Amino acid sequence: VVGNYVNTSALAAVGASTPIVNMLVGFFTGLAAGAGVVISQYFGGGRTEQMRRAIHSSLALTAILSVLFTALGLSFTKPLLHAIGVPEDVMPNSALYLSIYFWGMTFSLFYNMGSGILRAIGDSKNPLFYLIAASLVNIVLDFLFVCGFGMGVEGAAIATIIAQAVSAALVMHTREDYKVEIRKIRFHKKMIRKIIAFGFPAACQQSITSFSNVIVQSYINYFGTAAMAGYSATLRVDGFLQLPLQSFNMAITTFVGQNIGARKYKRVKKGIFAAWVMSSLIILAGSVGMYFGAPLLISVFTNDPQVIGNGSSMLRIFSRAYIVMPVIQVLNGALRGAGLSKVPMFFMLGSFVVLR
Repeated sequence: VVGNYVNTSALAAVGASTPIVNMLVGFFTGLAAGAGVVISQYFGGGRTEQMRRAIHSSLALTAILSVLFTALGLSFTKPLLHAIGVPEDVMPNSALYLSIYFWGMTFSLFYNMGSGILRAIGDSKNPLFYLIAASLVNIVLDFLFVCGFGMGVEGAAIATIIAQAVSAALVMHTREDYKVEIRKIRFHKKMIRKIIAFGFPAACQQSITSFSNVIVQSYINYFGTAAMAGYSATLRVDGFLQLPLQSFNMAITTFVGQNIGARKYKRVKKGIFAAWVMSSLIILAGSVGMYFGAPLLISVFTNDPQVIGNGSSMLRIFSRAYIVMPVIQVLNGALRGAGLSKVPMFFMLGSFVVLR
């Protein structure tokens, strides 16, 4: 909507903001994954009371980090954008979008934690339905605020945080399965230690990888607005194709955690193989489509020929290497589900940060 109904500069502004948002959200997503491992292992082992303590501790951690991340984000919005070399013509829109996003970051964190809890107890359908509802709200409000009211980047940012608020409200709706009781939301030392032990390596991996994306974004920014917009559009398509991989990653984390909790080790190996086969078939089809349909995919976001050229060339290079990603994501998730989150952290940081 921003690329087609505002201008190329606005699309570049939103794109420049994305790696910074992902750096903070990525850290939290890693911690949420650690909480999911703890909860899934207790769930698989039938240890209901410990599972509930882990859930309430996870929500207490979410509340504290929501305040901290919002404060950090708002304090460092402009310094971060200056540090990555955002051009002056893009800076006002980038700063505006990022500031509004940080004001609503709490909703994003609670959705991520709430959906992680549901997946850990075997419910992946409801988070999907809640996200569909939020996405529809986001699309409708994007058109209303950007096209109807002419609010530009500001409208897109407000639409996003309202949609995130909807998803957070839905996912945190009390369910009989895990009985979230507000009065019981507090830190249980043992649980917090376990969540951090499992989640901190994943959090470091996610945030440092996102930080490397910030550095890459700073390189792109020096090539000007058309390059920034092309990169922004590429990341949207790339992110779309990465979603099945991330989904299998989360699924195998829960699957391995539950089966290790239940001591069903043969099922762990069968699950890993099945996840690899399914994700490989999906990514093969997607990468072929991305290679041959690159210009068409980028043209969804803009009609600027220079932007389409930049984005298409990048997509075609990406598409040639996607077939190795299922191995990375499935084994990463499996090791994390087994409580061995340090192992994939070292490999992922070596590959996606240092070598890159």
